[in-house]
Amino acid sequence: MPNPARVKAALERAAEDGRAPSLGKPDGRRRTRHLAIGDAQAPLETFLTILERHRLLGTDGRLSADVHLVSIGDHFDYGPPAWREAATREGLELLAWLAAHPADQTTLILGNHDLARVDGLSHFDAESYQAARAEADRAYQLGHPDEALEAAFAAKWPQVPDSESLARDYSTFSVAQRELVTRLLRERRAVLAYAHSERLLLVHAGVTRADLRGIAVPDTTATATAAGLDGFLAAAVARWPEGAPLDLRPLYRPGSAAGGSARGALSHRPANPAITDWADLEGPPRRRFDPRDLPEGFTQAIGHIRDGKCRALLGDWVAPFTAEADGVLRSMTVEGQAVRYGPGVHPHARLVFIDGGMNHAPVERYELFDLDQLNAVRAPI
Repeated sequence: MPNPARVKAALERAAEDGRAPSLGKPDGRRRTRHLAIGDAQAPLETFLTILERHRLLGTDGRLSADVHLVSIGDHFDYGPPAWREAATREGLELLAWLAAHPADQTTLILGNHDLARVDGLSHFDAESYQAARAEADRAYQLGHPDEALEAAFAAKWPQVPDSESLARDYSTFSVAQRELVTRLLRERRAVLAYAHSERLLLVHAGVTRADLRGIAVPDTTATATAAGLDGFLAAAVARWPEGAPLDLRPLYRPGSAAGGSARGALSHRPANPAITDWADLEGPPRRRFDPRDLPEGFTQAIGHIRDGKCRALLGDWVAPFTAEADGVLRSMTVEGQAVRYGPGVHPHARLVFIDGGMNHAPVERYELFDLDQLNAVRAPI
């Protein structure tokens, strides 16, 4: 059974970390358990309870010393408007808690919600963001936009694609979050990719061969691809002017009123071209990608997309299986032109999907990804 005292200790440490973030240095300890966790868009207590149910927390409010945890990205933004104040604070506390661990114990992969703090939201201070979000709420109307207010919003705030982006997608921003993400980037503590072996790459939303060609990164092995992606990121950060948005083109383009929704390797999703708008497949960067363009030499473990969205985008590539469910890992195989998506981790998967909808799944059912065994792990009862 989970130990509530360990969760409480971790919550207290995270609150301290959020008030004064610090970045842990490598400590060289041997890690014997290597796991990845899906998108952390849920209350902090939910995230920590999942870790405790998997017996990953120590008594000191940190991960157990033998654990290496990869966070697949998207540490911010969840819940309805009534949760915003708590979600804003807890997103910062979560990322600060992860970053406070030794650098060789937690690997922090960037998601589009993390990157938004330093690209699409980079022009906002606290006051302007609050004003823009209030206008976005009035225009978006909880999913029933007012056309006139939407047009006025786009004219006034062209750095974001539409009112939905602030009213729903990026609704819990703070300047302190941006400062922490900036520090993680400049001190090379946040990455685009992590290779656990030659045959296993972890990235937020997947990379295609076309993406990699566009930035001259090899697709031969997971190790080579991860090194190339993180070299690309390091070069972008090195030329990043203070106060300007971080530019990761052509790999990724943030959304804007002029360019529409974000496109590229931090936000695109696999899709069946037979049921997909062709404009979404144009690129790179793309909004949707054909999974048959994924590199063949390794498996990619990704977050960013829950089961329900996969089913909607993949059509008849979805294997007949149980009803839509959050919490479980899924995978996709690609054999020639044949694509198949289903539950579990297939031994020859091209993609493993580890975003289990943390804010929607029962904590006892939320699976982690064992990087050594290449398998789903459910918490012990």
